[in-house]
Amino acid sequence: MTGTVARIALDLSLDRFFDYRIPEKLRGQIKTGTRVNVPFGKSAFLRSGYVMEITDRSEFTELREIDSLCDNAPNLPDPLLRLAEWMALYYCCPRELAIRNLLPGAVRNGKIRHRVRPHCRLGDAAQAAEFVARSSGRSKARTALLKELMLEHELPQDVLLLKAGTGKGALDALVKLGLVIREDVVDERDPFKGSTVIPTTPLPPTPEQAEALRVIFETMDGKNDGRHVVLLHGVTCSGKTEVYLQAIARALEQGGEAIVLVPEISLTPQTVERFRARFGDRVSVLHSGLSDGERHDEWMKVHSGRVRIAVGARSALFAPFTHLKLIVVDEEHEQSYKQSEAPRYNARDVAVMRGKLEGATVILGSATPSLESHYNAITGKYAHVRMLRRSDPNIVLPEVKIIDMRCEENDDGKRPVLSTALIRAVKERISLGEQSIIFLNRRGFAKQMICEECGFVARCPDCSAAYTYHRKLGILTCHLCGAMISAYERCPQCGSDQIRYSGTGTEKVESMAFSVFKGARIARMDSDSMTRPSLYEEVLGRFRRGEIDILIGTQMIAKGLDFPNVTFVGVINADMGLFLPDFRASERTFQLLTQVAGRAGRGEHRGEVLIQTSNPFNSAITAAAEHDCDTFYADELPIREELKFPPYGHLLTLHFDGEDPSAIEQFARQLMTRIAPVLDPETEVTEPMPCPIERIKGRYRYQAVFRAGKLGRLKQALREECCRRHPKGISIYLDIDPVSML
Repeated sequence: MTGTVARIALDLSLDRFFDYRIPEKLRGQIKTGTRVNVPFGKSAFLRSGYVMEITDRSEFTELREIDSLCDNAPNLPDPLLRLAEWMALYYCCPRELAIRNLLPGAVRNGKIRHRVRPHCRLGDAAQAAEFVARSSGRSKARTALLKELMLEHELPQDVLLLKAGTGKGALDALVKLGLVIREDVVDERDPFKGSTVIPTTPLPPTPEQAEALRVIFETMDGKNDGRHVVLLHGVTCSGKTEVYLQAIARALEQGGEAIVLVPEISLTPQTVERFRARFGDRVSVLHSGLSDGERHDEWMKVHSGRVRIAVGARSALFAPFTHLKLIVVDEEHEQSYKQSEAPRYNARDVAVMRGKLEGATVILGSATPSLESHYNAITGKYAHVRMLRRSDPNIVLPEVKIIDMRCEENDDGKRPVLSTALIRAVKERISLGEQSIIFLNRRGFAKQMICEECGFVARCPDCSAAYTYHRKLGILTCHLCGAMISAYERCPQCGSDQIRYSGTGTEKVESMAFSVFKGARIARMDSDSMTRPSLYEEVLGRFRRGEIDILIGTQMIAKGLDFPNVTFVGVINADMGLFLPDFRASERTFQLLTQVAGRAGRGEHRGEVLIQTSNPFNSAITAAAEHDCDTFYADELPIREELKFPPYGHLLTLHFDGEDPSAIEQFARQLMTRIAPVLDPETEVTEPMPCPIERIKGRYRYQAVFRAGKLGRLKQALREECCRRHPKGISIYLDIDPVSML
């Protein structure tokens, strides 16, 4: 597009664009998405920003000129800029913040560049051969260098010198003579370095997979009544990944590109391995677990068009493809797709919007779809396909039994952590050479420390939470702010040594397991034990090779794991999340139990699952035990409808935090008074009140909740309020479509 005026978004959080004149020298070089340097204010320093629009007119008469193009700054594709605009409006954040989110920090700050490595090759092969033939003892080093290049044709300089066993002086001499040509070559940082994959070929689809692919292909071809989203509801081990792979193959055949999202970084290596096995070097990986250099180079591979598939967590959604044909959101129900900092977007919902803007098909895959996605499917907004059988007809869903822990009792009359049935089942698996998983969604050894004399509970002084006891390290830790202190030997309040640790975490279960299952090979996977990224893959590798009999862990092991020899899963305290003050508590419990149960019986032997609970008749637990999503949805949806909770309405939470609760309350009342005129009559509002977790890191937290069918006018008013100057020490933010009410 030609024009003389550029509207530029500067990284100033002012939520507006600034007009600059395009100088003659830069005409034709600037387009939407170009990053430029411009003067701003009275500062002598230039600021960088992205060109959002090019036009021939401006409402301002005197415009300053763009100074220059940013060095080493890639252009952003226009569809991504439009997506950022939508995110800013929908999630009520400054446009600049949304744009900044499109780029990894390693690319955005310009500090990371391509790594250059000198490479050497022969200049003239005939002259080199003649030199070697008449070489004397004095040219031994040069001869060795030439011989290596005759064999290898081209080598990195450091490798060449190592192979030849000589120094750089001899090589410099050959370069001077023209016998060797030395050039700088971009040496990309490779996150796959050292890894090998065994290529795979497409598998014949099962009838259910074939039907799913038919619907997906029709959607990709624009033949599905204008719908561009497909909800793929497939039980665990039904072969959803194979459907993704074949759908991506179709996208590539049509000249398109594809993005695959997984909810957590820990799942990325397994997913990437399966996609590389099918598509080789056409796959890039994008997530925050890479080094800055790797993230830069992987992003540049996408930007330059050298790869056509991007796999990763949330940030992979913004891969700068220009011919996007397909987006896959695996485990679409996972709350980790929601970003906790501004812009507080949900990657699943943004994926749906990106697909709409770019004409790409979006597959939302899950064994336990979110109620919002399920509702959109049954009402016809999304295409809907179901795979209710495992891909191998000989592999059936595991048998699930509910253990009523109210009926369990130790010799001392207390309720045990491990039921008799669970112990018996694990011992049986060990005797058969099979593997077991024990799941508890709480890390640490004990939930809290209590003095039995005075009732003192060790609490974090900066948070509304009790310290969790970690016995191995001998510490008490706050899981909200990360604070740590040495575990008490005596009560700090009364001096008594009658200290008791109550509650159970994975560390205690591990200790019990070593005692009960003597001789068994046991490992624990939680954020405490996985102290480095490579350890996760190491433990899973040992488990895959049969070197571990029992794997104990948190939700880290609840999804994405496929081990044919796991025939038993035991769930401890299945109801621990049921009664949280969050309307999604039942849904999350159902999803988590269903997902972890799906880890059992994925091989030739049928699996068994035992769910330990004190609420055996709760619908979330009974539906999970029956693998019955439909019954759970049928029970839960009427409750949501009556309360106008999603999917029957929109939620918006307005958060306040500060060090003085009375100042927060006063400011919150004033703000609520200002926005009252824009509230629609049907909008339901709660007065600002303390959050369920009232204090974190010394700051008090309050929230007001808004419920309505539409929140357009309210969002705009609150967006303006968030951009105002607030009293010192008080901050506010909006969360649109929150996934947690805590």
